[in-house]
Amino acid sequence: MSASCCHHHHDPQRGNPAFKRVLWIVLGVNAVMFLVEVGAGVAARSASLQADALDFLGDAGNYIIALAVVGMALRYRAMAALAKGLTMGAFGLWVIGTVVWHALMGTVPAPITMGVIGVVALIANAACAALLYAYREGDANMQSVWICSRNDVLGNFAVLLAALGVFGTGTGWPDLIVATIMATLAVQGAWIVIQRARDELRLPDLSGPQDIRVPAHRA
Repeated sequence: MSASCCHHHHDPQRGNPAFKRVLWIVLGVNAVMFLVEVGAGVAARSASLQADALDFLGDAGNYIIALAVVGMALRYRAMAALAKGLTMGAFGLWVIGTVVWHALMGTVPAPITMGVIGVVALIANAACAALLYAYREGDANMQSVWICSRNDVLGNFAVLLAALGVFGTGTGWPDLIVATIMATLAVQGAWIVIQRARDELRLPDLSGPQDIRVPAHRA
C-alpha cells in the first residue's frame, strides 16, 4: 500500500478502467499460457517448462486478486492471498518432485519443443509487459504487476538457455537445474505470501474497503 493512503479515494480498478481492461487481457494471456506450458512440459518431459508455467499461474493469481478483491476489507484480501500462496506452494513442490523423478530416470527432454514453447512464452510475457509499461509508476498494485511481468521475461530466457543446454549436451541436467531454481524461488515466494496472509488474518477486521489514492496516469 502506498504512502498516500487515505479513506476517501478510489482504488486503482474503480479509478482507472483502462488499467482494469489491461488486467483482464494479461489475465487471459497468463491463464492460456499456463495451460500451454503445463501440457508442453509434460509432453516434452521438460521440468523447466513446467516451472515456467508456475510463473504464469502465479501471475494469473495476482491479476485475479487485483480484479476481485482490491478495495475489499483486509480479511478478504488476506484469505485470497492465502489461497493463492497455498496453490503456488503445492504446484512448486510438484515441480520439484518432477525434477527428482526425471533425475532418477535420466530423462532427456525434447529441446526443440522447449525452444518453441519458450519463444512463445517469451512473446506472451513481452506483450504483457508492454501493456503494463504505462502503469509502472502508478500505485503499489500497478507497480507490482508490471514488475512481475518484467521479471517473467527473464525466466523465459532461462528456459531458452536450458533448451540450448539440453541440445548441446544431450543430457537433461540443464533443464533440471533451471527448473530447480525456478521452483525453489516459487516455493519461497509462496511461503512469504502465506506468512503475510496469516499475519493479516490475525489483525482486527476493518469495516469497509480500504481505498488507495491513484497517481495521475502518465501517457
